Amino acid sequence: MRTAVVIGTGLVGTSAALALAGRGVQVHLVDRDPSSAETAAALGAGTVEAPRGPVDLAVVAVPPAHTASALAGAMRDGVARGYLDVASVKGGPRRELEALDIDLTPYIGTHPMAGKERSGPLAATADLFEGRPWVLTPTPDTDTEVLNLALELVALCRAVPVVMDADAHDRAVALVSHTPQLVSSMVAARLEEADETAVRLCGQGIRDVTRIAASDPGMWVEILSANPGPVADVLDRLAFDLGETVRALRGLDSADEDKRRAGTGGIEDVLRRGNAGRVRVPGKHGSAPAAYEVVAVLISDRPGELAAIFADAGRAGVNVEDVRIEHATGQQAGVVQLMVEPSAAPGLSAALTERGWPIRP
Repeated sequence: MRTAVVIGTGLVGTSAALALAGRGVQVHLVDRDPSSAETAAALGAGTVEAPRGPVDLAVVAVPPAHTASALAGAMRDGVARGYLDVASVKGGPRRELEALDIDLTPYIGTHPMAGKERSGPLAATADLFEGRPWVLTPTPDTDTEVLNLALELVALCRAVPVVMDADAHDRAVALVSHTPQLVSSMVAARLEEADETAVRLCGQGIRDVTRIAASDPGMWVEILSANPGPVADVLDRLAFDLGETVRALRGLDSADEDKRRAGTGGIEDVLRRGNAGRVRVPGKHGSAPAAYEVVAVLISDRPGELAAIFADAGRAGVNVEDVRIEHATGQQAGVVQLMVEPSAAPGLSAALTERGWPIRP
């Protein structure tokens, strides 16, 4: 691939353009808002100048509601040899294109499983997709050259290609992406009118659950509008579990011993099923999540503290597998949780204590 057009210079489009431009591809940027394309160009994502002829690949990175029309326009204008989109839903746009009676052999639907709570070109980074799954949804009609161009794009963005059926993809993202967004927002909504005393008690758990609730509502309305059925199906099953859990909790609050016993069983059941589901979430390098040991260290909120603790862990010969930070309420301090292999935890604790770090139990 030597040339590409990126249509839509938001977070995903600009990030893809940055990755391509950084690896020597001549990228042309198009957006209905010229200032967005100019911002992306100023970041080094490409040029706003129109290409002189057909490019190798057109990457359509516009909201799902506009994906089919943007693709159709580009294909009718013959701007590229191959076309793909990066919309978060795949079945709907393809059916819209089929209804327009357009030759779809030079098109493949794709979806990089990467994003941020922030949107727009200023949030873009060239490494946004690195190590992340990038779904490709070819059909028997997809031209081999176009599939190869899509695979080359994924490789240049250092993502991991995953081939799926379009409708299977939409059901999958309903479960692992779209429903979590709604549930996170629902939990965060409970905080809107909560007493300030309760809000001050927020810890890492509520921060983890509500992190993605900071996402742009307008963007998510468009995403959910393109995949409402599969998301509603997941929420239906979630609502059943929620109802059963409410009944179990009411049972625990009952004076009737049988109801309390049934309530205990119901709560234990949902927690155990949650354990079983969590185990299936891929961990490091896509493997099953490991049972790491946590070494918790109290740190001050000063520049260089994290770098220093990682450096000391390195000197101890310990690889930090994961890390979390829990900030202390109202204080310039926090606890950094270093996740390490269980066999390495005692040695790391001893080494950090020797270097003056306060270890928390």
